[in-house]
Amino acid sequence: MEQTAHTVSADQLKRAFRNHPAGVAVISASADGVNAALTVSSLSSLSAEPPLLVFSVSDISSSTPVVLAAETVVVHMLDAGCAWLAKLGAERGADRFKDAGQWDVLPGGEPFFVGAPVIVRARVVDHVRAGSSTLCILEAVEIVDRGEVESDAARPLVYHNRTWHELSPASTLAF
Repeated sequence: MEQTAHTVSADQLKRAFRNHPAGVAVISASADGVNAALTVSSLSSLSAEPPLLVFSVSDISSSTPVVLAAETVVVHMLDAGCAWLAKLGAERGADRFKDAGQWDVLPGGEPFFVGAPVIVRARVVDHVRAGSSTLCILEAVEIVDRGEVESDAARPLVYHNRTWHELSPASTLAF
């Protein structure tokens, strides 16, 4: 494939995506005795059968080496009540595991944050390099749901125009 010059700058792409809201998740992992966590807005369902998920990690994130070395990860799907966790996972240099009351360890050794409404324990099945990021492809092996997903009280957390928002029944459009 022939290499061509980029016609869209990174700033242009970022600006275009500011008006494209995305769900917010925190990924946690452990490798070689080191825990790591980061906030992502790139989480997506890839396949229902088998149950595959995908997200991307940037080369510049300090959590990326641990996430890429891990055999399993925990995906925390966040609601507005967990905005603190999204902020914690996005804060550069933060000790995300400082408060022992906010997290625990699954039987497989993966760290997880106890306040998330839905967590997905997943096995890493592949990594795909893409520019300055890596796509992580996961197979879901366990889901813990606190029963809020299909509730009218659910308030999903979304990232839009460089800030956090919540969805609610009031934000529903009638067609």
